Amino acid sequence: MSWGETLATGWHAIRAHSMRSLLTVLGILIGIAAVILTVGLGLGTQKDVSASISSLGSNLLIVSPGSTTSSAGIRGGFGSSTTLTTSDADALSSKTAAPDVEAVAAEKSASESLVNGDTNWTTTVVGTSTSWLDVRSRTVSEGRFLNAADENDRTTNVVLGSETATELFGSPRAVGRTLTINDVTFTVVGVLESAGSSTSDNLDDTAVVPMSTMQNTIVGGTSRTAVSTVYVKAVGTDEISAAYQETQNLLLNLHGITDADDADFTVSSQDALVSTATSVYRTLTVLLTGIAALSLLVGGIGVMNIMLVSVTERTREIGLRKALGAPPVAIRRQFLTEASVLGLGGGLIGAALGIASAKLLPSVLDSSIIVSPTAVVGSIVIAVGIGLVFGVYPAVRAARLAPIDALRSE
Repeated sequence: MSWGETLATGWHAIRAHSMRSLLTVLGILIGIAAVILTVGLGLGTQKDVSASISSLGSNLLIVSPGSTTSSAGIRGGFGSSTTLTTSDADALSSKTAAPDVEAVAAEKSASESLVNGDTNWTTTVVGTSTSWLDVRSRTVSEGRFLNAADENDRTTNVVLGSETATELFGSPRAVGRTLTINDVTFTVVGVLESAGSSTSDNLDDTAVVPMSTMQNTIVGGTSRTAVSTVYVKAVGTDEISAAYQETQNLLLNLHGITDADDADFTVSSQDALVSTATSVYRTLTVLLTGIAALSLLVGGIGVMNIMLVSVTERTREIGLRKALGAPPVAIRRQFLTEASVLGLGGGLIGAALGIASAKLLPSVLDSSIIVSPTAVVGSIVIAVGIGLVFGVYPAVRAARLAPIDALRSE
């Protein structure tokens, strides 16, 4: 038999039991679709996180109070202590001490309730300087940002995120409107352009006030000079390493610390955050892909089972072919072809299902799914391979049947 005749005969055998064949490839179908979606979800989520982090600026350093390692060598969290102050931010702004640092913006944040008449909205109120807009790569869609006069005069002016303005006033057009924070009346002088989310933070849900106002009017207390974060913008991406060293060395000197391992602050870069996020999502993708591969294994076992049933049902046919002179290699080829067609069918249908789901699910999951051509082609090749591997034993068993015994079978 030629290859064309072998394929035609195999296709006829599969169509003769179409429902059984469909149920057989169901495991492969589900496994292929799951692999494509898992890889796509991992790539999409990685892209979303990288884009969110990178939107803060590729030449941005983030200085947080506290350290991931204490002086006793005990691992701990960072960001909750009060080891950074506005004086640290002022020192980093010195071109003499940190020539590769372009701008610095300290943040002092607190969760506060903003009130407009009967509307109450809790958000993060951020006290900062006039350089914040440039350092955080943000823009104003309406009105203006805070200026030096706001800082010097401790004005009760506020710049709102677009979502915060909408929640309080029903529209992002809120310039000139008033609201109260801690029973103090503030005037909206600007609204920030929408920036979406960054990691776990909603960048559009915020209220920005002058640092002096935050320290003396909203927060107060003995720790009023402490800041939550200091953002350091390097001159350029090529100077990020130099700015990192300058920032770390200057803060170590200011805090009287000689060993960097004992630092009471943590300096991180956007590249480090992207690398960490990428590593996490790559690990999750591998794990989920492994789970999806179990479905392919189940599908392969199904193919082997149905091919063994087919050999039993077609024993007389096999005996007749061998009696007419068909060599064992032709019998093996026949059953391997049928198993491969089952694998290919499951792979193609599964790939189509995976691609279709990748187009529909992002709106439901609120996450990007990127269909990888490599994953699609690789999955189909694996499906055919599963058909071949799990079809070997039934094919060999069929080829070993003795013609006389096969013809005598009922």
